Amino acid sequence: MGRRRVEELTDARREQMLRAAVDVICERGYSEARISDVAKATGASPALVIYYFKTKAGLLTEALRYAEDVYYGAIEKELSTLQGATAKLEYLVRASCTERIEVEAPHAWGLWLDLWAQALRDPEVAKVRAQVDHRWAETIARVVGEGVDAGEFADVDVEQFSLIFAAILDGLSVQVALRDEFVTQDRAVDAALSYARSVLKV
Repeated sequence: MGRRRVEELTDARREQMLRAAVDVICERGYSEARISDVAKATGASPALVIYYFKTKAGLLTEALRYAEDVYYGAIEKELSTLQGATAKLEYLVRASCTERIEVEAPHAWGLWLDLWAQALRDPEVAKVRAQVDHRWAETIARVVGEGVDAGEFADVDVEQFSLIFAAILDGLSVQVALRDEFVTQDRAVDAALSYARSVLKV
């Protein structure tokens, strides 16, 4: 077997473990998820999972990175089909605040909630949390900047707006994820879009 083939099999095996980790963490939560659960789901040994990810925290952060990469791949594909910054921003709001957005991605709020909780105590997890949050704000900023440049949105401070809007979406999505009776999916989407329209003068 050639080296390239071995690398392909190794990458496929690692991705299989990451997919399993996403499912296990979302189903049981990080504190209850075990290396052995991921091993069992993939027909591997716990030792092999540890070989790939070193620690349970490493498995969490890599599972989050994997889920985010797939999620953003689906997001970017959808954004490329939409015309105008307004439609794109509305899509980002729905992708953030709607539990079952139509994208082929293992996007799961359970991962985010566990990531935020662990980031308080683990510097490595905190580093990954900062990276993925920054990526979300950058995605918003790109869409808003496109709207400002095209005259579709008011001439706002794009970075400042994106920082605030990302925080608003995070807060609303957490309430939706926790199934808050007061903050339904539709209400969260309406609230976020209402704020955006008032600032961007859409």
